Amino acid sequence: MPPPARSEALPSPAAGTAASRRAGVLLFFAALVAFATFDAGAKRLLEHYPAPFLNVVRYTAVATLALFLLWRAGRPRLRDAPYKGLLVLRGLMLATVGTCFMTALIWMPLSEATAIYFTSPLIMVALSPWLLGERVRAAQWAAVAVGFAGMLLIVRPGADLPWLGTLLMAVSAVSYAVFQVLTRKLAGPVPGPVQYAYTALICLIATALPAPFFLPDPWPATPDLALIVGLGLCSGLAQILLISAFQRVPAATLAPLNYFQLLLAVIFSTFWLQRPPDSLAMAGMLLIMAAGMFLALRR
Repeated sequence: MPPPARSEALPSPAAGTAASRRAGVLLFFAALVAFATFDAGAKRLLEHYPAPFLNVVRYTAVATLALFLLWRAGRPRLRDAPYKGLLVLRGLMLATVGTCFMTALIWMPLSEATAIYFTSPLIMVALSPWLLGERVRAAQWAAVAVGFAGMLLIVRPGADLPWLGTLLMAVSAVSYAVFQVLTRKLAGPVPGPVQYAYTALICLIATALPAPFFLPDPWPATPDLALIVGLGLCSGLAQILLISAFQRVPAATLAPLNYFQLLLAVIFSTFWLQRPPDSLAMAGMLLIMAAGMFLALRR
């Protein structure tokens, strides 16, 4: 699942060389490839294994990474963090994202599901006047309208997208928008590794609660189990690559490149999963990409 912008609150990168910035961009693209690979692999595995089981494996890997990053940061105590209520809410929002996204993939084509998820930056802009007190200009509202018009082209009446999967993806997009708003609100007072650890551990707990009731039957054979664990590690590796990229390149520079993942989702859906989007859905995706890139570049 990350992302339109799956980065955590991290310190701004120091001014570096051109080579360092190029390395950061390449690391960012590698992270997007890893995220898209996880999503496509999860879509394939959901044909045989329950979503809660796959989710708990994923967040076990992410939580392991979070503890490692916390240790590298000097092992700050989580209980001493300010704004615990907002940190818990932020973690629950991302747990909702992961649960809804993974469950929606049971029925939704990967490309259309990812496109709906990528409306979250537009939702964040629409929510920012009320939640952050920020001013949204007319051009930004126009971009939001264009993006939502693109989403309507994807979920248009008469299309064969399942209503339950579409609803879950909409909930996922809204939840991720709230997650992003909370990330911006907490970025100053709460260190990035602490935010990341809170989020990872809460996601692990939230996905572990239903997992015992959705164990695979039969248990995955060794090749499938290795693939499931490998995809979990792929998700964790994507987080490492993402953090490394944001340490070298400012977030504003990388934000427009996020939509490369949507292109990857279309490629995976078409050539691996044999579910290419139709022409109207492709037009909707292009509108969402254009609106999101406009907002990212303006920001």
